[in-house]
Amino acid sequence: MPKKTKIFVLDTNIILHDDKAIYNFQDNDIVIPITVVEELDKFKRGNDTLSYNAREFVREMDRISDNSLFAKGIPLGKGKGTVKIEIGHPFSSEISASLFDDTPDHRILATTQWLSENNKDRKVILVTKDVNLRIKAKALGIMAQDYLTDKVDDSRIETVHNEVVDITDFPDEAIEEILGNRDGVSLTKLKMEQPAANQLFKLKGVKHLVLARYQESTNSIVAVRTDKAYGIKARNNEQAFSLDAVMNPDIKLVALTGKAGTGKTLLALAGALAQEADFDQILLARPVIPLRNQDIGFLPGTADEKVGPYMLPLYDNLSVIKKQTSSTSKENVKIEDMLRREKLVISQLAYIRGRSLNNVFFIVDEAQNLTPHEVKTIITRAGEGTKIVFTGDIFQIDSPYLDINSNGLTHIVDKMYGQPLFQHVNLIKGERSELSELAGRLL
Repeated sequence: MPKKTKIFVLDTNIILHDDKAIYNFQDNDIVIPITVVEELDKFKRGNDTLSYNAREFVREMDRISDNSLFAKGIPLGKGKGTVKIEIGHPFSSEISASLFDDTPDHRILATTQWLSENNKDRKVILVTKDVNLRIKAKALGIMAQDYLTDKVDDSRIETVHNEVVDITDFPDEAIEEILGNRDGVSLTKLKMEQPAANQLFKLKGVKHLVLARYQESTNSIVAVRTDKAYGIKARNNEQAFSLDAVMNPDIKLVALTGKAGTGKTLLALAGALAQEADFDQILLARPVIPLRNQDIGFLPGTADEKVGPYMLPLYDNLSVIKKQTSSTSKENVKIEDMLRREKLVISQLAYIRGRSLNNVFFIVDEAQNLTPHEVKTIITRAGEGTKIVFTGDIFQIDSPYLDINSNGLTHIVDKMYGQPLFQHVNLIKGERSELSELAGRLL
C-alpha cells in the first residue's frame, strides 16, 4: 500500500519568509487558508522584503490558478503535491471555549482543525514561524511545526564558531618559510592533511607563530598579512583573518560573524575604502527591523528621515575611520567626495533592491535579520567584479520569525563552507572598550 502523503497548512509568515515555499514540501499537499490570502493583501504595498514576497506569491498563484484552486487543488509539478485555497470554517466549540478573540491566527487554527477532522487518514500539519501559534495549536491537539526547509541543524551551528584550526608544535623552519614566501608553501611539502578551501590556521612553533590560510588554487598554505586598511589595523587574530578576507580579490563572498564590538562592519568598510579604485561603487546597507514591531511608516519626516536613525551605526563606523586622520587629510577629503558623488552609498537594504550589482563592493550589515531566501536573492544579483561581505551576530536577531538556525547569515556559513570563493571568520574578542567587552560576556 502506498504511503499517504501529508497535508501542510501554511501560515502567512511562511509565505512572507519564502514566497516559493509551496514548492518545498515534496509530494505532500499544501493548503492556504483564505485568511492568509486576506492578510497578504495588507502586505502587498511597500518596498520592503515582506511586501515583495507577498506580491511575488500572489502573482505565482495567479499564474498557476484555475477553477480547481478552491476545489481539489492545482498540481505543483512532477514529484510535487497540490496547492489549494481553503475557505473559512466556523470555530469549533473547543476553539470557542479556549480562544476568545476572532483573529486571523485563530481562523487559521479553525481551518487546520476542520481539515484534520475531514482527513482522518492523513496527517494535517500547521506550518508557522510563530512560536505562540504553534503552542496554541498543540494545546488544541493540532499538529504544528516550524518551516524546516532552510533551517540548519544544531549539530552544524558550531561551524559558525570554529573556523580556525589551531596547530601547536609546528616546525619553526616551516613557519619561517611560510612567512618568507608570499605564494606560500605547498601542502605536500608541509605534509599536512587536505583542508577545505580557505581553511584558517594558527600555526605555533617553539619560537614563531603564523596566521595562515589554505589557498586551493595553488594547494598551498599562505601567511595572513595584517596590513592596515585606510588607517584601521587588526587588533587581534580574528580581525587579521577578517581583514585578509575582505582585502583578498580572489574571495568574492565573505561572512563576518561575532558579537557587537568585535569590529565586523568597521573592518569591512575600511577594506572596501582601501580598494575603492577597483570598484565602481561601495554600497553599505542594512535591513530595517523596527524595535517592538513598530511600523516606521508612522514616524514623521521623509523616507530618508524615517530610516535615518537605523543607519546611524553605519555612519558611526565611517566616523571612526575618518578620525584616524585629520579632517583635512586626503583620505577624509576622498571620503567626502565619494559620498557626494554617491560612489559610497549608505542606505536601507530595501532601497538597494533592483539596483545593478556589477563591479560593486557590497557590505550587508545585520545580515542575521535576513532570511535565507533574501540572502540568496542578494548573492544571485552579483555581477562581474562584485564582492559581497555579510556581517552580523547570529545570537542577536531582531526579526520575530527568525532564529539561530533559520537566519540567512547562518545559512550562508553552512551552505558555502569549503567553496573557494567564500571565506567565513567568527570574531570573538570585543575591541570597543573594557566595559563593552565585560557587558558582552556577562549580560
